[in-house]
Amino acid sequence: MIGSGKIQTRLEWDGKRTQVDKVKLPFQLVETINEPRSKTMDTFLPKTDKWYNKLIWGDNKLVMCSLLAEFAGKIDLIYIDPPFATGADFSILIRIGNGSEITKEPSAIEEKAYRDTWGQGLASYLQMMYDRLVLMRELLSPKGRIFLHLDWHVGHYVKAIMDEIYGTQNFRNEIIVKRGRKKSLMYQFEKVDRMHVGNDVIFWYSKFPEAKYEHPVSDKEGVEAHWMGFWSNVDRPTMRYELFGYTPPRGQWKWSRERALKAVENYRLFEKKYSKEKTLEEYWESTGRELEFIRKRESMKYAEYWIPPRINKILDNIWLDVEAYNYTTGFQTEKHEELLTRILGQFSKQDDLVADFFCGSGTTLVVAEKLDRKWIGCDLSKFAINLTRKRLLDLPGCRPFQLFNLGQYQKQKLIENGNGGRRYVQFLLELYKASPLQGFAYIHGKKGDRLVHIGPIDSFVTLKEIREAAREAINVNARGIDFLGWDFEMGLYDLLADLSKEYGLDMRLRQIPLEVLEIKAGQGFGRLEELKFFELNYLDLRLEKKEKNVTVFLNKFVIANPEYIPEEVRSTIKNFTAYIDYWAVDFDYKGDVFHNMRQEYRTKKNPELQTDITHQYDIPGHYTILVKVVDILGNDTNKLLTVRM
Repeated sequence: MIGSGKIQTRLEWDGKRTQVDKVKLPFQLVETINEPRSKTMDTFLPKTDKWYNKLIWGDNKLVMCSLLAEFAGKIDLIYIDPPFATGADFSILIRIGNGSEITKEPSAIEEKAYRDTWGQGLASYLQMMYDRLVLMRELLSPKGRIFLHLDWHVGHYVKAIMDEIYGTQNFRNEIIVKRGRKKSLMYQFEKVDRMHVGNDVIFWYSKFPEAKYEHPVSDKEGVEAHWMGFWSNVDRPTMRYELFGYTPPRGQWKWSRERALKAVENYRLFEKKYSKEKTLEEYWESTGRELEFIRKRESMKYAEYWIPPRINKILDNIWLDVEAYNYTTGFQTEKHEELLTRILGQFSKQDDLVADFFCGSGTTLVVAEKLDRKWIGCDLSKFAINLTRKRLLDLPGCRPFQLFNLGQYQKQKLIENGNGGRRYVQFLLELYKASPLQGFAYIHGKKGDRLVHIGPIDSFVTLKEIREAAREAINVNARGIDFLGWDFEMGLYDLLADLSKEYGLDMRLRQIPLEVLEIKAGQGFGRLEELKFFELNYLDLRLEKKEKNVTVFLNKFVIANPEYIPEEVRSTIKNFTAYIDYWAVDFDYKGDVFHNMRQEYRTKKNPELQTDITHQYDIPGHYTILVKVVDILGNDTNKLLTVRM
């Protein structure tokens, strides 16, 4: 057992594994946000010891494995809100333009994650959680603590797993939080088979039993000054002495004799000299808020001591005074900032490192940023990553942060799922429903009357590849080629029309869907009929120069997969900007990391999208501009421009 040798019982399930395979992948820095590009930066990563908060897209198990080398034993607080048991965890309500809202169903990669978690029953969910909780314990610092937000579906099972991994001696509390909106619909039924569930649970564990924490207090509820009985039924003979002419025969007084007599004298002085001028609370305030008071009223058997007012109340484990859920971002499981402010504010301090490995709508990271905590967050959903980025940018004074992918992610996932052993090209040709062709260096297959080129597994499709494939194609009198790639060389889309004309071929770039990574060998292709290799989004831009200023305008944007948008909604859209959720510009792109120098995006309060961004150059020269557009489904489209100032 990992946490301790003391526990004697364990939760077992079919196929349980207690050893976690740890695969370290390199992180790929994709974007630096809220920091101007340094003029001294080289073409790779900035050489600096400065801390950057980290937002990571990818499978959280692989992310945590890859974090271990640098962050093992360094994270001070982890809060996670893993999926409870419903597909709703992956459904998101999104707004299109200024009006319509649609439910974005989970992508195939998200649905696959859900099926892997629940499709084989409870056992697969428990194994998923076991692996990740082991990794989180390794990442926690010696003083670290972890908070797991769960509900009645799985809470009791995960509690047993936590006892095994972290040790029962490190269990601190089961915290009760309210679910939020009450289900008034229950009143329509005369009889029910169960009561409405009004609470979730949060399990709080430490890494080691020696860790101690300050009293958590409520900032929503104080304590008014009041009198309370000075006698206690705890039987301590040494604390029984004469007070106001009475010695209790059993029990005890609450304070020592010396302290009690001093408090009696304090109250007598107040009554004699000051009671006609001010209240006891005012007198206590004016004397430095330190005096204690004891009195004896004739109507009472025992003496009383005075409890001064407090602006905060010490918390117990019932947190019904804060909201657990919020409903502002479209995520059905969005947690309320009130709840995360209490957890991060009470159980961490400024500059502590906190993490959320199921960050979803990003509430943990938003609160961490507001409270000046360092943070790391990750999620499998690209939509969630984009939403979190927007919420962070909406915070006044948000510190610079970085966006990462996992390098070699495609290769690792294909190997994990058994498709690394299968020939990579053959595997993708099958998914694309194309037949393999032999005798070519750059042409890999044929679909109908079109040839097919498969891009490399760990890189992007280059202009050189396209030219080489085109030369092979014209030698066999082909009419067109489809280029399938994980990514494409910057600016390639703009050259496509000229290349097609040059070689007399109809050329199309098609994105290999991320869902491919989740298909396991030997299990068939499942939703193969729904697997689509979309063409890239089309983005047209315009530049205007005026003295030292250059302005980038969005001219046109065509979404490549409009069938995800219901026809009745599509028919109402009059402006292409309705499909754009966010766009940003790096006005001095060096071919390395995208520096988000300026951005525009939609929010619920400000649904209009500004379509121009201006920048002033201080030094004349030739500059490369990279524009990044994120559509309403969370997909990126990039385009390069050049300007001479």
